[in-house]
Amino acid sequence: MRVIIVGASTLGRGLAEKLIGLGTQVVVVERDGERAEDIAENLDCSVIHGEGTRPDILDKAGIEDADAVVACTDHDQDNILIGLIARGAGVRETILRTDDAQFLVVAKRLGFHHVLNPPQATAEIIADALRGVDTIELSTLVRGDIRFLGVIARGEVVGKRISEVIMPKQSSIVGMYRGQEFLFAAADPAIEEGDEVLVVTAEEHSGEIDALLTTPAPG
Repeated sequence: MRVIIVGASTLGRGLAEKLIGLGTQVVVVERDGERAEDIAENLDCSVIHGEGTRPDILDKAGIEDADAVVACTDHDQDNILIGLIARGAGVRETILRTDDAQFLVVAKRLGFHHVLNPPQATAEIIADALRGVDTIELSTLVRGDIRFLGVIARGEVVGKRISEVIMPKQSSIVGMYRGQEFLFAAADPAIEEGDEVLVVTAEEHSGEIDALLTTPAPG
């Protein structure tokens, strides 16, 4: 897996370290020369010193071949622009950092579903999301051991209505994204291949949720 991290902030550096430890091919893009030099000297990854909002810099980082881009600079506007460039390049997974609630709304309106707020975002959460692209943890613990997950539907569950999916205890489907359209569970829509199904569940059932919504159909 190849991941481009734009912004070597504390979050960006921590994520790079985590992903490198998992064997992921990492490229870090950083505008600050000292930060870029520090990453190059201390981490086993490629480093591009340059402005991450410039398409030519992202091309140099190999965005056309990237499986994911994480935009975690200190500037919300830059992160949204980086996300748009990544989407235009066909990157399948884009995760944005935003500090300001106004830009969170903007990012959602632009169709970015995976937007993290720094007080909640940790390198471990983002790394887990990138390791299992079909299952994205959209938040930290909501309260206690409750988690909010987004699972890309495929296999046996496709064609069933939400009401027909037998969920584990302490778990509920709240809706799903189909492209940029959000479908509420109350309308009981049928699940289509590639829908992002949003689930609230107890932490202990996260693995069951993934299996339930992604198990291939028999035969």
